[in-house]
Amino acid sequence: MRQSKVTSHGQVTIPKSIRDAFGLEEGDYVIFERVPEGILLRPKKVRLVDPDDTLSPEDQEVVQRGRELIQLGEYVEWNDLRKELEE
Repeated sequence: MRQSKVTSHGQVTIPKSIRDAFGLEEGDYVIFERVPEGILLRPKKVRLVDPDDTLSPEDQEVVQRGRELIQLGEYVEWNDLRKELEE
Protein backbone atom coordinates (compact mmCIF):
# COMPACT_ATOMS: atom_id res chain seq x y z
CA MET A 1 0.00 0.00 0.00
CA ARG A 2 1.30 3.43 -0.92
CA GLN A 3 0.66 6.59 1.04
CA SER A 4 0.81 10.28 0.24
CA LYS A 5 0.57 13.41 2.38
CA VAL A 6 -2.13 16.05 1.87
CA THR A 7 -0.59 19.51 1.33
CA SER A 8 -1.92 22.79 2.73
CA HIS A 9 -3.63 23.28 -0.64
CA GLY A 10 -5.42 19.91 -0.41
CA GLN A 11 -3.18 18.31 -3.00
CA VAL A 12 -1.73 14.81 -2.93
CA THR A 13 0.94 13.20 -5.07
CA ILE A 14 -0.02 9.94 -6.74
CA PRO A 15 2.97 7.62 -6.35
CA LYS A 16 4.90 6.99 -9.57
CA SER A 17 4.29 3.24 -9.45
CA ILE A 18 0.54 3.87 -9.39
CA ARG A 19 0.73 6.51 -12.16
CA ASP A 20 2.73 4.10 -14.30
CA ALA A 21 0.40 1.17 -13.62
CA PHE A 22 -2.63 3.18 -14.75
CA GLY A 23 -0.96 5.22 -17.46
CA LEU A 24 -1.64 8.52 -15.70
CA GLU A 25 0.20 11.50 -17.12
CA GLU A 26 0.32 15.21 -16.38
CA GLY A 27 -2.99 16.80 -17.30
CA ASP A 28 -5.03 13.60 -16.94
CA TYR A 29 -8.20 13.70 -14.87
CA VAL A 30 -9.05 11.51 -11.90
CA ILE A 31 -12.38 10.90 -10.22
CA PHE A 32 -12.87 10.88 -6.45
CA GLU A 33 -15.76 8.73 -5.31
CA ARG A 34 -17.14 8.07 -1.83
CA VAL A 35 -17.38 4.37 -1.05
CA PRO A 36 -18.18 2.60 2.25
CA GLU A 37 -14.46 1.87 2.79
CA GLY A 38 -13.39 5.50 2.24
CA ILE A 39 -12.36 7.25 -0.97
CA LEU A 40 -11.96 5.59 -4.35
CA LEU A 41 -9.66 7.37 -6.78
CA ARG A 42 -9.90 6.25 -10.38
CA PRO A 43 -8.60 7.56 -13.68
CA LYS A 44 -10.92 9.33 -16.08
CA LYS A 45 -9.62 9.09 -19.59
CA VAL A 46 -10.75 11.86 -21.88
CA ARG A 47 -10.49 11.00 -25.56
CA LEU A 48 -10.66 13.59 -28.25
CA VAL A 49 -12.40 12.31 -31.35
CA ASP A 50 -11.59 13.47 -34.84
CA PRO A 51 -14.88 13.70 -36.77
CA ASP A 52 -13.10 12.24 -39.81
CA ASP A 53 -12.33 9.09 -37.79
CA THR A 54 -15.91 8.38 -36.73
CA LEU A 55 -18.21 5.81 -38.27
CA SER A 56 -21.54 6.62 -39.84
CA PRO A 57 -24.59 4.97 -38.23
CA GLU A 58 -24.69 2.51 -41.12
CA ASP A 59 -21.03 1.59 -40.67
CA GLN A 60 -21.60 1.19 -36.93
CA GLU A 61 -24.32 -1.36 -37.69
CA VAL A 62 -21.93 -3.33 -39.90
CA VAL A 63 -19.27 -3.34 -37.17
CA GLN A 64 -21.84 -4.40 -34.57
CA ARG A 65 -23.00 -7.29 -36.77
CA GLY A 66 -19.38 -8.37 -37.12
CA ARG A 67 -18.91 -8.30 -33.35
CA GLU A 68 -22.04 -10.38 -32.85
CA LEU A 69 -20.80 -12.98 -35.32
CA ILE A 70 -17.44 -13.16 -33.57
CA GLN A 71 -19.17 -13.65 -30.21
CA LEU A 72 -21.11 -16.53 -31.76
CA GLY A 73 -17.82 -18.11 -32.79
CA GLU A 74 -18.28 -17.19 -36.43
CA TYR A 75 -16.11 -14.84 -38.38
CA VAL A 76 -16.34 -12.27 -41.11
CA GLU A 77 -13.93 -12.11 -44.02
CA TRP A 78 -12.35 -8.67 -44.23
CA ASN A 79 -13.03 -8.43 -47.97
CA ASP A 80 -16.74 -9.13 -47.40
CA LEU A 81 -16.89 -6.50 -44.69
CA ARG A 82 -15.05 -4.00 -46.87
CA LYS A 83 -17.48 -4.61 -49.76
CA GLU A 84 -20.41 -4.01 -47.43
CA LEU A 85 -18.86 -0.78 -46.15
CA GLU A 86 -18.29 0.46 -49.70
CA GLU A 87 -21.89 -0.14 -50.77
